[in-house]
Amino acid sequence: MMIYTRVFTDDNGESHFEEVDVGLVEKGEIGKLSNKIGVKGLIFRETPPDYDFDYHNAPARQFVVLLDGSIEIEVSSGEKKTFQAGEILLVEDTTGKGHKTKTLNNKVRKSLFITFDD
Repeated sequence: MMIYTRVFTDDNGESHFEEVDVGLVEKGEIGKLSNKIGVKGLIFRETPPDYDFDYHNAPARQFVVLLDGSIEIEVSSGEKKTFQAGEILLVEDTTGKGHKTKTLNNKVRKSLFITFDD
């Protein structure tokens, strides 16, 4: 099983978390694969150790893959979650109240942003 966390906006403009199971299919010797997802681009990012960004919307619908470090995300409902290296987020809150992002452990953080075709 492979899981990512989705950050999305509801009809009232509030942002929330949702755990999503990717849905892998057994492909024999090569392992399990998901269905292909069309993407537009890849952005490499390095964030300073003191990164603490107040409420903001995702600039685009995109996957965020944490390569190292850790972050805390707070959605507008007040719920907070911590994410570590190797975890994947799908940020879709391009409208509404948005979310906060804070780097933890006072370390530089590297991540990949994978943007969608839409």
